[in-house]
Amino acid sequence: MNETPNYKPLTSDQGFSAPSAPRPAPTSMYPDEMTQPMRAELTRIGVEELITADDVANNLKGSQGTALVLINSVCGCAAGNARPGLAKALAEAKQKPDHVYTAFAGVHKDAVDAVRSLVPAPPSSPSIVMFKNGEPVMMMHRSDIEVRDAVAVADVLGKMFEEVAKESA
Repeated sequence: MNETPNYKPLTSDQGFSAPSAPRPAPTSMYPDEMTQPMRAELTRIGVEELITADDVANNLKGSQGTALVLINSVCGCAAGNARPGLAKALAEAKQKPDHVYTAFAGVHKDAVDAVRSLVPAPPSSPSIVMFKNGEPVMMMHRSDIEVRDAVAVADVLGKMFEEVAKESA
């Protein structure tokens, strides 16, 4: 029995045409409505966003003093541990970095890649990296963050701040 298929291949004479130019790659893996509250959790406490590779170059490479960068993420350990831990550390620590920055994995790809290129460790999000005079000196990898609650993350960060401040004195 010879059945006729219930579809026909599309051809250009049927009104189908391929796009004339490739579609631009999405700028973010996540919708802004999803990530904006997570970003605002940090920016409202004074953390500055690194959005482009130029931001990283202008603020970290060759910089003087201390800087901290939180590679932010949509994951639960960023929400429950990293962001609130950083907020607590900044609110309570006696010693604080001169500058505090964030770049969001999956959102600020160029900035995240630029930060990661400065760090001699496997990529991790979330992660928290302390810099001194433009060089990474300490890091909390995702595996260090996900096993601690926000209070414990804040404690570790407070100790990082003190240690780097001592080295700077």
